[in-house]
Amino acid sequence: MILLDTHMWVWWVQGDPRLSPKGLAALDQYAREGIGVSVISYWEVAMLHARGRLEFACSLDSWLDQAGAYPGVRLLELTRDAVVNSCRLPGQFHRDPADRMLAATAREMDCPLVTADDRILAYPHVRAVRPEDLQGIS
Repeated sequence: MILLDTHMWVWWVQGDPRLSPKGLAALDQYAREGIGVSVISYWEVAMLHARGRLEFACSLDSWLDQAGAYPGVRLLELTRDAVVNSCRLPGQFHRDPADRMLAATAREMDCPLVTADDRILAYPHVRAVRPEDLQGIS
């Protein structure tokens, strides 16, 4: 299984051109194994939508329902350990609470966190990968 960063989930579902054809193909391939989307990503999408930073052609609730039913998507609840460990990440990690919980969840599940966020990609204590680099990652 892989875990998607919130923006990666939105890009994938929306067909955003920032997701390369190679990255899109890699995500589609992982749909067979399972693509984790954290409940914190639902919160983050709702917050971005409420602030006018994300707009959809349908209602927020409809988008969340459709995006959550996307092929291979599995909703991942936040565990107590992930929430607590998001405050105990080793080394230097930025302060964004959603990113901290995603990193802690990826560490807990021992799975790659798929992102385009350079800050997360540079963090050595989580297996972060760009979608186009998923080939050969397990």
